[in-house]
Amino acid sequence: MTDQQPVTRAYAVTGMTCAHCVRAVTDELSALPGVRQVQVDLASGTATVTSDNPLSDESVRAAVDEAGYVLDAGGA
Repeated sequence: MTDQQPVTRAYAVTGMTCAHCVRAVTDELSALPGVRQVQVDLASGTATVTSDNPLSDESVRAAVDEAGYVLDAGGA
């Protein structure tokens, strides 16, 4: 059994304009394996994800895309 600390990383997401956008991004990112918590800040356009292990940029990008938004290249 390991005592690995969770990993927290912020991602820049473009295209979000309302509470529905926040919910869609939160739901898709929360569904990724190992994700413990997702906090989306509409004002800053960031999604902060806490997970058991580092997430691949590809998986985060795919989840944000599935929600209908774009992961900024500089934010992943």
